[in-house]
Amino acid sequence: MPRKFLRKLFPDPEKLKEHKHLQFLGDTLHLPCLWHLNRRNVASAFAIGLFCMWIPVPFQSIIAALLAVFFRANLPLAVVLVFVTNPVTMPPMLYAAYLLGAAIVGHPPAGFNFEPSLDWLMNGLILIWKPFLLGIFISAVLSSISGYYMVHLLWRLHLIRHLKERRERKHRKTPPPQD
Repeated sequence: MPRKFLRKLFPDPEKLKEHKHLQFLGDTLHLPCLWHLNRRNVASAFAIGLFCMWIPVPFQSIIAALLAVFFRANLPLAVVLVFVTNPVTMPPMLYAAYLLGAAIVGHPPAGFNFEPSLDWLMNGLILIWKPFLLGIFISAVLSSISGYYMVHLLWRLHLIRHLKERRERKHRKTPPPQD
């Protein structure tokens, strides 16, 4: 995996330790497992980040960071993956999650007119909250599981390719046996 590239992008743990707003965490941010780039930590970070991106609340990245600390996953990667969802991608993703939940529950998709207002959230969301939350939960779990196993698969394929290239280089360097 591109460890050198990712290490350049990640913040320095020592600089984070000195940050005045993060000092309340103490030595938690300095656990080595939160910064390692190995298959387990990266796969766990993908699972956490892809799960948290479906949570329709502000500050998803804080939830992802707390889960990364709890599950000892790669902290920066878990937080960055949450930003797959943004103001442009969130509405179609949440609507697709609602349609999925409505199809599973057997609830016909509501022909509602969305208005970004508190009144709509109080009255309109009451009508669709069950299929909406079911669709979000199913999408989050499927994204999380597929991301976890996809990282394991890609990591393994990369390792196999690397070992194969190493064997080929070794074979080229070794002179053929003389009879």
